[in-house]
Amino acid sequence: MSKTDKTQTVAAEALPSVGLTRRNAIMATAAIFAAVKAAFPAGAYAAGGGPETAKAKLGFIALTDSSPLIIAKERGLFAKHGMPDVEVLKQASWGATRDNLVLGSERGGIDGAHILSPMPYLMTTGAITGGSPTPMYVLARLNTNGQGISVGNDLKAVKVGLHSGGAKAKFAQLKASGNIAKVAMTFRGGTHDLWVRYWLAAGGINPETDVSTIVIPPPQMVANMKAGTQDVFCVGEPWNGQLVNQRVGYTACLTSELWMNHPEKALGMRAAWVDKYPRAAQAITAAVQEAARWCDKASNLPAMCSIVSGRQYINAPMGDILPRLQGTVDYGDGRTLKNSPHRMKFWADNASFPFKSHDLWFLTEDVRWGVLPQKTHTQALVNKVNRSDIWRAAAKTIGQTGPAGDSRGVERFFDGKVFDPANPGAYLASQPIKKLV
Repeated sequence: MSKTDKTQTVAAEALPSVGLTRRNAIMATAAIFAAVKAAFPAGAYAAGGGPETAKAKLGFIALTDSSPLIIAKERGLFAKHGMPDVEVLKQASWGATRDNLVLGSERGGIDGAHILSPMPYLMTTGAITGGSPTPMYVLARLNTNGQGISVGNDLKAVKVGLHSGGAKAKFAQLKASGNIAKVAMTFRGGTHDLWVRYWLAAGGINPETDVSTIVIPPPQMVANMKAGTQDVFCVGEPWNGQLVNQRVGYTACLTSELWMNHPEKALGMRAAWVDKYPRAAQAITAAVQEAARWCDKASNLPAMCSIVSGRQYINAPMGDILPRLQGTVDYGDGRTLKNSPHRMKFWADNASFPFKSHDLWFLTEDVRWGVLPQKTHTQALVNKVNRSDIWRAAAKTIGQTGPAGDSRGVERFFDGKVFDPANPGAYLASQPIKKLV
């Protein structure tokens, strides 16, 4: 019997026949992990040219799109790929994630993380690390779709939805009265910052002058909206769904309505760690790929949510997480969707593959809003940070393949704008509202 077959047999024998509850799901996955570790104390590849180390510290934020890391840990997939001592550690904010990555595990921090896709680039350039670069690599995408822009109930009166223009006059009144509208996102230059800026600007609202953008950690979004300290927020699930369930506000739009199947989080790791442990980096990537495939199966979603909703992970009711994953969206203003095409994807349609063209869009938008200077050599930076080669090598070990090339081609947005990765300058020039430095 091969080691792969033995691993699968051990895992199957470890599964108890119980009904689906959070406790039973956690007990079942713990049993799998224990059984795999007992069968292969040094990992599934201990006899061959396996990982150079059995341990790594990976961070995550309490968001649904962290699920591939959590599931890779809970289902024993890191152990299966020769890394039984991988830790998956909750971070308080994206700022804390950055700071712990700067430290690295050798100084009490972390080696890699579930991370906003632009952050490895902003760290590599030193843009968000005080000018002192921390080189990073992007090894995989963790998901596409699954984010939202939510607003307070008072904006129903001006019909703020996919189009933000209805709020323009209201925001102008607030600014004139000295009470400028507060728009919350999760990290300057990160995905949520870029989505909400795109949405505002498409409606003629300048995010630099017409509103005040503020940074709030994802799990605190709903509480801050409830307290009246913000008018709009952009964040990943389950916090948009929770806002609606608590009747504090409503979902103006899903970010995939701005750009269908857009990239979101990434698996980012310190370049120094990957360069030191290249086989371990590939093993981690393969484990996360397997987890992403498991998370993407509709039949696994209840069990997945049962696990990730736990206190040590997202710490939110399953009812706030599961419906939108299954394609049921209650916007909170009378609109509902069933079997929505906007559901979060972990593997389908190459969701896990780190397209270089997508990273080029993120960098172009960060140039647009002054996070990066215009002189940034964006394509060279993408080629330095994006390790699609590691993704492809890892996929091969689990019998999977990726797309033929590293570009997904021309992308189209809800307002008619087009991003051609062969000519990002034309896209940037087409945007009337921007802040260039």
